[in-house]
Amino acid sequence: MIKNKLTARTVETKKTEGYYSDGGNLYLRITPNLTKSWAFIYRKEKKRTEIGLGPVDLVTLEEAREKTNTLRKQITNGIDPLTEKQRLDNELRANIAKAMTFKQCADAYINAHQAGWQNKKHIQQWQNTLAQYAFPVFGDLDVKSIDTGLITKCLEPIWLTKNETAGRVRGRIESVLDWATVKKFRKGNNPARWRGHLDKIFPKPSDIQKVEHHSALPYAEINAFINLLHNQEGIAAKCLEFTILTAARTGESIGATWDEIDLTAKTWTIPAERMKMKKGHIVPLSPQALAIINEMAAIRTNDYVFPSNRKGLSNMAMLKLLKRMDQGEITVHGFRSTFRDWAAESTAYTSEVVEMALAHAIKNQTP
Repeated sequence: MIKNKLTARTVETKKTEGYYSDGGNLYLRITPNLTKSWAFIYRKEKKRTEIGLGPVDLVTLEEAREKTNTLRKQITNGIDPLTEKQRLDNELRANIAKAMTFKQCADAYINAHQAGWQNKKHIQQWQNTLAQYAFPVFGDLDVKSIDTGLITKCLEPIWLTKNETAGRVRGRIESVLDWATVKKFRKGNNPARWRGHLDKIFPKPSDIQKVEHHSALPYAEINAFINLLHNQEGIAAKCLEFTILTAARTGESIGATWDEIDLTAKTWTIPAERMKMKKGHIVPLSPQALAIINEMAAIRTNDYVFPSNRKGLSNMAMLKLLKRMDQGEITVHGFRSTFRDWAAESTAYTSEVVEMALAHAIKNQTP
């Protein structure tokens, strides 16, 4: 059998309709409109069978020969090339049909289990934490492709700073991936498992909690802290409570002036020049925050809501208060993190809404 009859030049210059043999079952096929492609032709039970190998502008002569050799080996091994091609095509279609993204699996897992979760907040916590931390990293990826690298990318930014939240996120990811494995949407070990896997990558939570000093108070402890704060006297205590209630920065609350407060609208409008992002920010005032405003109005001495001599409180006033309360391990700014964790895990608000409440810049906005 003569093989390799064709040359690249012949393939390029042939302009007549027909089949041109390269030998060894490979043919150059030219249609009436002079479209050129490769064909593998063989006989199956004395019947001529043809398999397309692709157009010549995408498949070179050498590549067509390699494909032909693969198909010829199948015939030698008793495998019908057309039947095998159909089997592989069907398998690919089946895999595509049953492919699930991580987000789809997470939604399915929550839907399957929420009937047993009597507390609606538990459902919200699952949805919010996965939406905030996991979905931006791999929510739209096929669940089969989730690996240790992606899990690490998701958890690394918060493992040291928000370890309790990170632990919950890891556990929830692990549960979703276990569900996907049982449902046969993925195979292999769970890359989010802790023992014998991620414990080799991340420090233990107990070690982190020894060194992080709890600069942000866990939101579960905020009520007890506020009750303790109510036992404190002085303007700094009122300012701190107001700061916590409004999730404001220290500079924003100690610099608050009466012309920024609208008691009718129940809002506090912070001008752009006093904002970190240099953009005006309107804060709705809760009944508790308004009560503090009314208390301060009764003792008003200057233009500042929380006065000290002829100006507002100093930057250190609330920190000194925390130390007097034996709460020196907490920072004032940390209460913003407390608010962020509470909003993510205990409410149904989107991360964008929460970021706006904190006066953070919203990334990837469409103009």
